[in-house]
Amino acid sequence: MFNQHKVEIEWGGRPLVLETGKIARQADGAVMATYGETMVLATVVSAKEPKPGFDFFPLTVNYQEKTYAAGKIPGGYFKREGRPSEKETLVSRLIDRPIRPLFADGYKNDTQVVVTVVQHDLENDPDILSIVATSAALTLSGVPFMGPIGGARVGYINGEYVLNPHIDEMPESKLDLVVAGTSEAVLMVESEAQELSEDVMLGAVVFGQKAFQPVIDAIIKLAEVAAKEPRDHQVADLSALEAEILAIAETDLREAYKITDKQARYAAVDAAKAKVKAAFTPDEGEEAKWSSEQVATVFKELQAKIVRWNILDTGSRIDGRDLKTVRQIVSEVGILPRTHGSALFTRGETQAIVVATLGTGEDEQYVDALTGMYKETFLLHYNFPPYSVGETGRMGSPGRREIGHGKLAWRAIRPMLPSTEQFPYTLRVVSEITESNGSSSMATVCGTSLALMDAGVPLQKPVAGIAMGLIKEGERFAVLSDILGDEDHLGDMDFKVAGTANGITSLQMDIKIDGITEEIMQVALGQARDGRLHILGEMGKALSESRGQLGEFAPRIEVMNIPTDKIRDVIGSGGKVIREIVEKTGAKINIEDDGTVKIASSSAKEIEAAKKWIHTIVAEPEVGEIYEGTVVKTADFGAFVNFFGPRDGLVHISQLSDQRVAKTTDVVKEGDKVWVKLMGFDERGKVRLSMKVVDQATGKELPKEKKQDEEKKAEGEDA
Repeated sequence: MFNQHKVEIEWGGRPLVLETGKIARQADGAVMATYGETMVLATVVSAKEPKPGFDFFPLTVNYQEKTYAAGKIPGGYFKREGRPSEKETLVSRLIDRPIRPLFADGYKNDTQVVVTVVQHDLENDPDILSIVATSAALTLSGVPFMGPIGGARVGYINGEYVLNPHIDEMPESKLDLVVAGTSEAVLMVESEAQELSEDVMLGAVVFGQKAFQPVIDAIIKLAEVAAKEPRDHQVADLSALEAEILAIAETDLREAYKITDKQARYAAVDAAKAKVKAAFTPDEGEEAKWSSEQVATVFKELQAKIVRWNILDTGSRIDGRDLKTVRQIVSEVGILPRTHGSALFTRGETQAIVVATLGTGEDEQYVDALTGMYKETFLLHYNFPPYSVGETGRMGSPGRREIGHGKLAWRAIRPMLPSTEQFPYTLRVVSEITESNGSSSMATVCGTSLALMDAGVPLQKPVAGIAMGLIKEGERFAVLSDILGDEDHLGDMDFKVAGTANGITSLQMDIKIDGITEEIMQVALGQARDGRLHILGEMGKALSESRGQLGEFAPRIEVMNIPTDKIRDVIGSGGKVIREIVEKTGAKINIEDDGTVKIASSSAKEIEAAKKWIHTIVAEPEVGEIYEGTVVKTADFGAFVNFFGPRDGLVHISQLSDQRVAKTTDVVKEGDKVWVKLMGFDERGKVRLSMKVVDQATGKELPKEKKQDEEKKAEGEDA
């Protein structure tokens, strides 16, 4: 019934198994991949005919995690998986980026990749396995995919590279780098690093690329016995159309790409496009020689060629810069004085308003992952409204691009954040992109660094980011610093590098051609370092280090520790006690399982009141200390005083005053505030208090001589 095929190799100390022919047989390609005991199913389906009206390749990648894979039931009312999580969105992008450049030119058939995590061993992250499984499914499917590719995760532990470290090893690693590519070149890199040098980062990329070669060999071995016949895909010869369009619009396009202002340049390009469209619109009754899709595709290709020719031939870019110059930068902080921290970062025609907000433990984000629930204390949200590029568009929940760009900036900043013990705040940063013409994600990195420092967050060092581009024709290439939007769209590489003056904290690379070499990466990393140092210098004109104190409107947090066996007393039955403390003092309180108590408020008075209240609950009163209390009950033999949290004690009638007292209510009544000294405990453990040895006006203990006189006087009166 089944025509099964399987390939197994040892990879990174664990078995990697690729199987096909048994599951999802109606898909064009389907592979069940196992690494350790983590399993994913990757399927590929591609339409038999091109999608009409499209001048781009309609590829969709969906990565989905099923909670049953980890033996869990989804939370929430409906008890089923819902909208994609942030992790699922990010892994979908991670799979998409290295495979997209390898589909044949001109292939416009609607194509969907679906990767499902069906088993998770809680040791091996499914993301690398998903890249491998997708590559295998595409290679078997018969679609015109110029693969296969491989992928690997590289850690850096104790000064050595580690291939595919286990999940529980990652906290020890100074690097989390994912690399994917072909047997000859690298196509994609995604990473977070602890201020590592350019040489270490480049070494990690090379290490990973070499490490996944056995995977590529395994996929080829499987394809030799299980691949479908390649689809017949002919790349249309549009050279004649290109010559016609060049004759009509080459001069106009060359002039357009000399205009430095983005909107004016776009208007000139649109005018050239309209001219071409009019020239190829047939008269009524005539048949069009070329379809509108063909004209649009060739026009877009010519735009790229003209920009690339100019750069390679003259070394001059669209806005007149040379290859290494960074656009003009203006950095400002404190632009929104009532927020906790804010910055406006402008680089050329790219601009971001970035705002930092400090919160408490109540603001932590709970993430329900396959590996278990965890709390996130640093949140970075990136918004890209359509007005930032002078367009109209849908406004709603963040898309894949916004989630991906926000995560890239998050990775760049996180290594420089203080520990929660050092700075016990939840941090949320929001980047509003108000203008965009190239690398708004790196503007977000710069703006986030400034906004956090403006808020008084003790960043270890400022962080800046820069986007690099590449133009490559044959053996000739040019690496561009601080690319424009057009250089990104029409070039061959988007290479983003973020870090401090001492090293790299994040690196992301996407390639639109069939990969780049180690030499090009080395040039790009060196050029990026020079650009990053320049940007840090410009940022330093606004703020070079964190402010010494929090802003006026930021909450203050103080930390105290209580015995774990007292946590229940502070919380109270059903949370009654802690709610009362919060209501009466106005402070926010968060209690950890280890007895750490975080008290937050913008008022020092509220924090002190809450600390004092909690202290009276968990601490024991000390003999000889003076306390302020409240009379809660009177009796013939004395008064009961609440003096230490919930604790009451008796002031015997003989200890109420230095005068003879006939009746307790002659001295005190219920509700009176009094000062008492803890004299000790009787044989039954009852508290003994005294008022007469304390000055009731000041709360200070009476002088020793006066106390002795009063005691003698009291003894004489008793006689």
